[in-house]
Amino acid sequence: MHQCKKSSGPDSTRSLSFETGVALVAAALMLLGALDWSAKAPMVEKRDFSVTYLGCLMVHLGMGPQVYDVSEQRKLKASILPNSEPLIFEHPPFEALLLSPLAELPYRTAYLLWGFINIAIWLSLPILLRRYTPVPQDSLGYLGLWLLFAPLGVTLFQGQSSLVVLLLYTFTFIFLKQGRDFPAGMALALALFKFQFAIPMALIFVLRRKWSFIQGFLTMASILGGLSLFGVGWSGILTYLRLLTAIVFHPDNSSFGSAAGMVTIEGFVHAIFGETLSRSLVFLIVSGFSGLLILMTAWHWNRPAHSQPERHEDVMFGVAIIVSLVTGLHMFTHDLSPLILALLLVLAHLPDSDGLLRGVLCGCVVVLWIPPVYFALLAWHHIYLLFTVLLVLTIGMMRLASLPTNTVSNHAGPERSREAVQV
Repeated sequence: MHQCKKSSGPDSTRSLSFETGVALVAAALMLLGALDWSAKAPMVEKRDFSVTYLGCLMVHLGMGPQVYDVSEQRKLKASILPNSEPLIFEHPPFEALLLSPLAELPYRTAYLLWGFINIAIWLSLPILLRRYTPVPQDSLGYLGLWLLFAPLGVTLFQGQSSLVVLLLYTFTFIFLKQGRDFPAGMALALALFKFQFAIPMALIFVLRRKWSFIQGFLTMASILGGLSLFGVGWSGILTYLRLLTAIVFHPDNSSFGSAAGMVTIEGFVHAIFGETLSRSLVFLIVSGFSGLLILMTAWHWNRPAHSQPERHEDVMFGVAIIVSLVTGLHMFTHDLSPLILALLLVLAHLPDSDGLLRGVLCGCVVVLWIPPVYFALLAWHHIYLLFTVLLVLTIGMMRLASLPTNTVSNHAGPERSREAVQV
């Protein structure tokens, strides 16, 4: 309380805004420097951006129907990016079409431009979300959390698109807060270039019978489907479907990515039981558990809220983010970027918890925010273990969302925190 009053003076407000602006400029310069260093590195061709560039180039060259022909991909890749990793382009056709202008640029220049876009998104999101995520109250500490979250840095380094997914999840959240379900559904559908995450999220809204949201989702999905057909034709789409089937049934193929390197139900089950159970049985276990988590999320979200409605909606949206990620069949470290929104929503409502629940939630948040945790588990090939942390966090968040208002601890709470931020 004392800190809130102290920060309400005009001098301190002006000083805080100046400090935050300076910090944002410093962060931008730091990230731009890191991007420039990465672009000049000898191994820049080994970044994940190489496969995006490959798909864009094939569409740009008029090779749309052959985009998902693995042999054609490898031939073109060997000629333009001979030092790249043996990964293939498996993103949806509309992504290659929409990003095909990048193929007019040399590879390093395109990597720099895409990195600049990612940095712009990265530094815009803290500002866009601040009114909804008021913890920590200190603006510099809040910005620091954004810079410390490892998946965002991995996204920038690899030239991935997970920051765009985070941006679209953010727009979905904000539109829902404003009661605008149709544009919220359209925003989520734009994330279908990572359809393995967007579809589970959409299923949650189907089970919740949010028909206006689903209409928006299907409208945008139809537009993207039309763009895909225009970009690669029917033959390209059929080849794409066959490629997706191969990815699902060959989780250990290095060209598709190792399943054990994924923080998902699939990654966890495959790593623990992949050598003892048949692939069909593993698939059934993963499908069953994924379906159960999606059903639980929709049911819990639709329960009559005896708790604070704002807390219930915010925290359950965070749960939906986590469930959409862990039920995806294809995910790597950078794909955890949307998780930061869920973690910030937990922090915003953490004062409403107490005792064991608060300790569990804090422990999970801390583990997921420590960069060395990710890099150590990646180095030891045990990144799938983070799934257990996400599962515990999901259960704890469901409990937090449903806590009755009359049992909430006597703390400042998100409303007072928001007042402090607005002041």
